[in-house]
Amino acid sequence: MRIPLLGDVDDLTLRRYVVTGAAVLIAFLLGWALWWHYLRSPWTRDGRVRAEVVNIASEISGKVVALNVVDNQRVHKGDVLFSIEPVDYRLALVQAESNVQSRKLDRDIALENSGRRQKIGTEAVSAEERNSYLSTAQVAEAAYQAAVATRDQAKVNLDRTVIRSPVNGYVTNLILRIGDYATPGQTKMTLVDSDSFWIVGYFEETKLPHIHEGDYARVKLMGWGPEIAGHVESISRAIADTNSDADMLGLANVSPIFTWVRLAQRLPVRIEIDHVPANVTIAAGQTCTIVLESRRSPARK
Repeated sequence: MRIPLLGDVDDLTLRRYVVTGAAVLIAFLLGWALWWHYLRSPWTRDGRVRAEVVNIASEISGKVVALNVVDNQRVHKGDVLFSIEPVDYRLALVQAESNVQSRKLDRDIALENSGRRQKIGTEAVSAEERNSYLSTAQVAEAAYQAAVATRDQAKVNLDRTVIRSPVNGYVTNLILRIGDYATPGQTKMTLVDSDSFWIVGYFEETKLPHIHEGDYARVKLMGWGPEIAGHVESISRAIADTNSDADMLGLANVSPIFTWVRLAQRLPVRIEIDHVPANVTIAAGQTCTIVLESRRSPARK
C-alpha cells in the first residue's frame, strides 16, 4: 500500500478547494440571477380574469310568463331570454289604433272644411271665419300626430314584452322565475359578455419601467396547463391613496405611521387576450400568473 506524499495531499486539498469554490460561485450566481429576475423581470402571480357584466332589466312592468334560458347557458345576441304578459299591451295597441283612425277622420273633415272656406271669396266668407276653420284643421292635425305617436309607443311597449340578449355571453346566477313581477329598471337577469374577457395583472411599481404597451404576455391560469397568449393593452395611471381621505373638517387625514420596511405599490396592467387554447375554459374571477416579454404576441404578428 502506497503512503500519500506531502505533495499529493496538497494537490488533493487544492482540488477540493477549487471544486468547493466553484460550486459556491455557481450557487451565488444562480441565486443572484433568480433574485434579479424576481426583482426586475415583469411578472406577477397576482392576475385576474375580468369580463363585462350586463344587467338585464325590463323597460315595462308586468308578470313574467315565459323563461327561455337556464343558469350558465350560453346565449347569442338576439336570443329571447324571457317574456312579460303581453295582453295589456296588445289591448293598448288596439285602443291606440282606433284612436288614430278617429283622429284621422277628424283631421280629414277639418282639412276639407278649411279648404272649402279658403276657396270661397271674401264677399261670402269672412277672413275671421277662414282663420277659424284653418285653426281647427291645424288642431285636428296636431291631435292626429299625437295619436300616431301614442300608437307607435304602444307598438314599442308590446315589442318590449319580449326581452332579448343584447350580447353574446353566458347567463349567470339565474334567480328569475316564471310568475315574478318585472319592474322597469330592476335587474332580473345577469349576463357575462363572452366577447369582453380581458386580464388584469397587478405589477409592483418597481417593475413598471420594464413594461410597455404591446409587450407579449404569457398567462397561465391556476389549474390549467396550456398558456393563454395576450399583450399589454394599457397601464393604469392611478390607484387609491388612503392619505387623500379628508376628515370631518375637510383636512387631509395623513397616517402618522411609517414602518422602516417600504413595500412597493401594485398597479393594474390591462392584458388583452389574443388566443385561448381550445381546451381551456376561462371565467371572470380566475387567478393567473403573468409573464411579460418585450416582443409582440405571435397571435398579432
